[in-house]
Amino acid sequence: PGGSPAPGTFGRVYRGAVNISAEQVYAFAYSSEPGQVDAVRVYVNSSSENLRYPVLFVVRQQKGVLSWQVPLIFRGLYQRTYSYQEVSRTLCPSEPTSETGPSDQIIFVDVASMAPFNIAYELLVTRLKNFQLETNKAFNFTASPSQPQYFLYKFPQDVDSVIIKVVSDAVYPCSVVSVQDIVCPVYDLDHNVEFNGVYQSMTKQAAITVQRKDFQGEQFFVVFVIKPEDYACGGSVPSSIPGKFNRTWNLQRTKNLQVTIVPSIKKSVYVQAMFFSFLSFLSFYFGSVVVAFVHYIRVRRKASAGRLSPENGSGIMTSSHPITASTPEGSSYGAIDESSSSGGHQLSSPECRPPAGSDTDSSVEEESDFDTMPEIESDKNVIRTKVFLYLSDLSRKDRRIVSKKYKIYFWNIITIAVFYALPVIQLVITYQTVVNVTGNQDICYYNFLCAHPLGVLSAFNNILSNVGHMLLGFLFLLIVLRRDILHRRAMEMKDIYTLDYGIPKHFGLFYAMGIALMMEGVLSACYHVCPNYSNFQFDTSFMYMIAGLCMLKLYQTRHPDINASAYSAYASFAVVISLAVLGVVFGKNDMWFWVISSMIHVLASLALSTQIYYMGRFKMGKYLGIFRRAAMVLYTDCIQQCSRPMYMDRMVLLIAGNLVNWSLAIFGLVYRPRDFASYILGIFICNLLLYLAFYIIMKLRSSEKLLPIPLFCIVATAVVWAAALYFFFQTLSSWEETPAESREKNRPCILLGFFDDHDVWHFLSAAALFFSFLVLLTLDDDLDVVRRDKIPVF
Repeated sequence: PGGSPAPGTFGRVYRGAVNISAEQVYAFAYSSEPGQVDAVRVYVNSSSENLRYPVLFVVRQQKGVLSWQVPLIFRGLYQRTYSYQEVSRTLCPSEPTSETGPSDQIIFVDVASMAPFNIAYELLVTRLKNFQLETNKAFNFTASPSQPQYFLYKFPQDVDSVIIKVVSDAVYPCSVVSVQDIVCPVYDLDHNVEFNGVYQSMTKQAAITVQRKDFQGEQFFVVFVIKPEDYACGGSVPSSIPGKFNRTWNLQRTKNLQVTIVPSIKKSVYVQAMFFSFLSFLSFYFGSVVVAFVHYIRVRRKASAGRLSPENGSGIMTSSHPITASTPEGSSYGAIDESSSSGGHQLSSPECRPPAGSDTDSSVEEESDFDTMPEIESDKNVIRTKVFLYLSDLSRKDRRIVSKKYKIYFWNIITIAVFYALPVIQLVITYQTVVNVTGNQDICYYNFLCAHPLGVLSAFNNILSNVGHMLLGFLFLLIVLRRDILHRRAMEMKDIYTLDYGIPKHFGLFYAMGIALMMEGVLSACYHVCPNYSNFQFDTSFMYMIAGLCMLKLYQTRHPDINASAYSAYASFAVVISLAVLGVVFGKNDMWFWVISSMIHVLASLALSTQIYYMGRFKMGKYLGIFRRAAMVLYTDCIQQCSRPMYMDRMVLLIAGNLVNWSLAIFGLVYRPRDFASYILGIFICNLLLYLAFYIIMKLRSSEKLLPIPLFCIVATAVVWAAALYFFFQTLSSWEETPAESREKNRPCILLGFFDDHDVWHFLSAAALFFSFLVLLTLDDDLDVVRRDKIPVF
C-alpha cells in the first residue's frame, strides 16, 4: 500500500483519507543555514472519534522518529480518559552543522490506519520562526494538552545563571513547565514530561532558576505542557466525562502563557549578602563589648568611691539584719534566720526595724511580740500559703541544690538538640538529593522568584538568613557566662549583696535559652533546605521550647524554690510537639481532633492555674483533686460567701490568662485553622506576652523601677518584633496548598537583590528574640541592692 512519497510544502494544509489498504506518505525538504537551529511543527486533525481505529502519524527525521495517534488519549485521576482530535507537535530540531554552506534536510510524514473504512484527516507542517527565546524579552504563545510547546534558549557569554519566569492570566488549566537538555526525543506530553530535566506545576506563575554549569552545551529546551485535569494544581475533577462534555472540557484546556528569561544575580551578590549577614550580627558583639566596658568603668568608680548601703545610704552593710550576713555557700541563702545560734544576730537597732504598718510578713516583727514555734516557719505549706509572700519565703532551699536543678535544663536541651538535629539534617539532605536527582521542584515549597542556589542547595538565601539565630544565641551565652563568672566571684568573696540581696542568680535556664536560640537557627535552616508539609515541625519545635523556657524563667525569678523541674518541663514540650504533629496530620477537617485538643487546652489551663494559685501546694488526688479544689475555691469564694480572693493579684492574672486561653480554644474549635503548628505557637506567645505584661505591671506597682538597659531592651523588643511580624505575615509560599497554588504567592527579592521578605523575618526575629532574652536577663537588676525580705512575690 502507498507509493512513493508525495512532496510536501510547508504552510499548506493537506486533506485526505486512509484505511487498512491505503496510507499516505509526505516528504518535506528544506535547507538549513550554517549555525542555524531549524524547528518544524506538525499539526494534524481527524474528525473520527473511533478509539478502536485511530489514525496513526509517524514522523521520520534524520536522527529520530516521532509518532502519535488521533484521537490522542490522555489518562487522568481514577483512570478517566480524555480524547483529542487535534494534535500539534514540535519536532526535535536538527543540530547546527559546522559546514560552510547550507545543508539539505528532509522529513517524512506517514499517515495510516487499520480501519476497514476511510477515515479523513488534515495535515499542516510549518517552520517555526520564533523558536529561540531571547534574554529579557517576553514571548507570548498558546498551548493545550494535545498541543504542547517548547523553545530553545542559549546562554549569552556573560551570563552564568538565568531565571525562567512564566505567567498567565488564568489560573486553570493546570500546566507544567519543564527545563530539558538538548536531547531527542523531547518529552512534551503529560505522561512523560516528568521523565527528564527539571519541572514544576503552574497555575498563574512559575519560576525556575537555571545555571550554565548544568548544561554542557550551554543551551536547553523550555517545555510547556497543559495537563488534562486540574487536580495536581488544586482544581476540581469532573465527576464524569460523557462524549459531548469531553469535547467541551477539551475546548477549555487552552492556556495563554508568557515566558521571560532574565539573568540571575552574579557571584559578587552572594559575597555581599554573606558579608551583610555576618557583619550585621557581629555588630551586636561590638555593642555588647561597649556596654560591658562602660559597666566595668562604672563599677570601678563605685568601688573606689565606696559602696553605700541601700538601707540607710551610708556605710558598709553589717550583719545586724535577719538575713544571715555570713551565709556559707551551701546554706539556705536568702532565708530569714530565726535562731541566734545560726551565726546571725537578732535585729536590735530601731532604725533597721521595718516601719510600722508596712506590708511585710517579716518573722522578726512577729518574734518581738510573741514566741513562735520554729517548725511553723520551716514548714513550706505554711509559708507558701501566706497572703503576702516575699522572695525570702521562696528562696529557702540550698543554693547548690537549686543551682544544680536548673543546670539540668542546660544539659538536657543539649542532649535533646543533638538527638533531634542529627536525623533532621540527614532527612533534609535526602530531600535535597531527591529534588536534584528527580528534578521535581514540586517537592519543596520555595519562593522560586527569590531562590538562589549554591552547590547542591536550591535556596541558599533562606539558609543564610538563619545565621542570626546562631550568632546571637552564642552571644547571649557569652553574656550569661560573664554574669555567671562575676556572680561566682562575688559568692567566693562572701559579698553581702550577692548573698542576701536581689533576685537569686540561677543561670541554668538562661543557658538553655541560648542553646534553644542557636538550635532554632539550625533547624530553621534545615527546614528551609526543602520546606514542605512533612518537615514543618522542624522549624517550630524549638520555638515552642523558647516560649516555654521564657515563661519558666519569668516564673523562676520570684519563685526560685518551686519552679518546674527540667524533666517535667521537657516532657510537657514533648507532648506539645506531638500534639502539633498530630494536628498537622489530622487537624485539617477532623472535628473530633479539634474537640479533643480544645478540651486538653482548657483542662491544662485550669490545672496550671491551680498550681500557680497555690504555689504548688496541692496533691494529685485519686480523683483529680486538683480540679475538685479549684471548683471548691470558686464555690466558696465567689458563690457562697462572695468574698475577696485570698491572693488577689494571682487571681487577676489567672482569670485573664484563662479567658485568653479559653478564647483561643474556642477560636480553634470554630475556625479550625489549617496551620495547626502555628496555632499552637500563637497560644504559647500569647501566654508569654500576657505573663510578661503582668510581671512588668506588678513590678512598677510594687514601686520597683526599670533601669536604662532593660528599658532600652523592652523598647527595642517591641519595635523589632513589630517589624518582624510585618514581614512574617507577607506570605511567600504555603505548604497547606498545592505547589502550583503556593507559587502564586511567590515574590521577588527585596534586600540586596538576594533576600526576600521571609529572610528579613529571619533577621529581625533573631534580633527580637535576643532583645527579649536580654529583657528577662536584666529586668530585675534594680533589685540587686534590695533585701530579699523586701522583694514581693507575684
